[in-house]
Amino acid sequence: MDLVVYAVPLFIAAMLVELAWGLRTGRNTYRVNDAVGSLFLGTLSQARRFVTLGVGGLVYHWVGESLAIARLDAGHWVTWVFAFVLYDFCYYWLHRLGHERTILWAAHVAHHQSEDYNLSTALRQTSTGFLLGWIFYLPLFFAGVPAEVFVTVGSLNLIYQFWVHTQHVGKLGWYEWIFVTPSNHRVHHAQNDRYVDRNYGGVFILWDRLFGTFQEELDDEPCIYGIRGPIHSFNPVKALTHIYVDMVRDSWRAERRGDKLKVWVARTGWRPADVEASDPRPKPDLARFQRFDPAVAAGVPAYGLCQLVAVVALLAYMQWTTLGYAQGVILWAVMIATTVTTAFWLQAMAPHRAVAWDALRLFAAAPALAWAGAGSLPFLTAAAAYLAANALALPWLWRRAPLPATMTPTP
Repeated sequence: MDLVVYAVPLFIAAMLVELAWGLRTGRNTYRVNDAVGSLFLGTLSQARRFVTLGVGGLVYHWVGESLAIARLDAGHWVTWVFAFVLYDFCYYWLHRLGHERTILWAAHVAHHQSEDYNLSTALRQTSTGFLLGWIFYLPLFFAGVPAEVFVTVGSLNLIYQFWVHTQHVGKLGWYEWIFVTPSNHRVHHAQNDRYVDRNYGGVFILWDRLFGTFQEELDDEPCIYGIRGPIHSFNPVKALTHIYVDMVRDSWRAERRGDKLKVWVARTGWRPADVEASDPRPKPDLARFQRFDPAVAAGVPAYGLCQLVAVVALLAYMQWTTLGYAQGVILWAVMIATTVTTAFWLQAMAPHRAVAWDALRLFAAAPALAWAGAGSLPFLTAAAAYLAANALALPWLWRRAPLPATMTPTP
């Protein structure tokens, strides 16, 4: 039913083709640091299931069993078409409010932080959407859509959205009027004033045309990708939490009780007047926009790619092996630590600090991997080889003379 895991090899192949095509045509849209950061977030979003409880699933089951107005037949094609269209309609409203309300934007923002636009951006997913996102899909269960149909059409919806994250496909004529395409989705990822908060559809762009949120990509206004409050970091923990942190700070600092509560339900961008006055957050001038691209020591990009391969391999092991809950949590923590310390290298943290953090990670990961993988000789062998390779790589990276960073890195 969940087809996304089976589509991963196709995703990887498509990214390699896009990279090769960009290099061949002189229009490469990839940077190692940004792509690795996006794919780290993608792996963490898949690993999230090992540490969170499925509250939404429990509610879905109860609604489907107790409150559904009908019981649709999963064997009939009409059920599948109805569910596919209704799912995308619900997705439109989740996506739209995910931009219009700060509490929902906090979960969705990770997908928009990339200042590049390529197929790796499609896999830049949140790990916190489970908190509230499930509410928007309740209509499918009230309508009697079977759980297996819901999961399948949801995965098909997500798979469709993958291919539209590219700059190498132009406008597609009549298709632009009905479906989401690379052109109209590039608009959605742009931070230009004319483009911001437009084109929310997942599969069908018809919803945007119907509800007044459509904007065509214009030849005279190239898209500038990213968010208006850039985080200047490849740290996935910061990417996933910075809006939540801002909301907590604003709520704590606000003097009026009403403002303390309003922070959590307000439209995106709203802040209490007294907090804004004491701690303004000016938006950068897009006319002088510069991508976050710190110069790093030779070897760091290769190190980042190797860590990405290791994290993906660990995720594959977790998905295809029966794990206890504690084992899943431990391996998820190892994954988090690996992505964070790799980000330190990619954003040009001082070598002595990056080495210290990475050494601490290896010291903690060794017993964690040994315990979580107990009983699996292949896993333990691979883990030992990985830890040994890392221990050899760190002194080598430390000795490499780092280049000056183009921007001040933020952990």
